[in-house]
Amino acid sequence: MDVNKQYHCPLCNYKGSFMTFRGRQHALCPQCSSLERHRLQFVVLQNILSDKNTSEMKALHFAPEPAFRAWFSHLFYEYKTADIEMEGVDFKVDIQDLPLADRQFDFIFASHVLEHIPDDRKAISEIHRILKPGGIAILPVPIVCEKTIEYDAPDPEEDFHVRAPGMDYYDRYEACFSKWEYYSSNSLPDIYQPYVYGSSVKDHPLRVDTERLMDVVPVVYR
Repeated sequence: MDVNKQYHCPLCNYKGSFMTFRGRQHALCPQCSSLERHRLQFVVLQNILSDKNTSEMKALHFAPEPAFRAWFSHLFYEYKTADIEMEGVDFKVDIQDLPLADRQFDFIFASHVLEHIPDDRKAISEIHRILKPGGIAILPVPIVCEKTIEYDAPDPEEDFHVRAPGMDYYDRYEACFSKWEYYSSNSLPDIYQPYVYGSSVKDHPLRVDTERLMDVVPVVYR
C-alpha cells in the first residue's frame, strides 16, 4: 500500500491510501475493494439518479459487481441480476438473446461486459429493446486505443476480451439510442482517484499525463 497519497472512497467513505491492483497504483480501496472505474461510476450514478424516484424504478444489472450489488438492491424498487455463467443471479442468460419482455426495465447497468461479447451490436440492441422509453443504460467498456480492433478469438491475456474498444466504440451506442452523455475522470475531484495509473501505451487516446489515463462512463437513454 502506498502511504504517500491519501484518498477518499465515495462508496464506503474510507479515507487513506489505495492499494496497487494488477500493476495499477492507487487503484483498490482496501475497505470495500472498489476500483478506479467503480468510484467514477458511483459518483456519475449519484448525479444522474439524483432527480429520479428510484424507489419506483426496476433495474437490471449484468455481471453484478459486489461494489454495486448491495447499493443497487436498496436503491431500486426492483433489482435483478443477470449473467451467462455466474451463479446466484436472477437470470442466467445470454445478453445477445435475452428471454425478457420488451420495455420492462427503467435502468440497466453493464460495466466492462460488451468487450467480451462476440455480437455486441446485437447485445446493445437487446438492451435497447428491454429498456423502457426514457430508461437509462450505463454501458462502460475499457477504451484502450483510437479505433476499435476486433479479435479472431478471445484473448486469454486480456481477460478473454474479443475486442479492444477504441474511441469510435461509442458510435455503436449512438446508432441505437436516442440520447447519450459521456462522463470522464476529469469530472470528479482528484481525492476520489478515478484515474488509471501505470499504462505503458504512450499514445493512448485518454492519456492525461505520463502516469495517468482517464476513464469514461457512457450513459445512454432510450
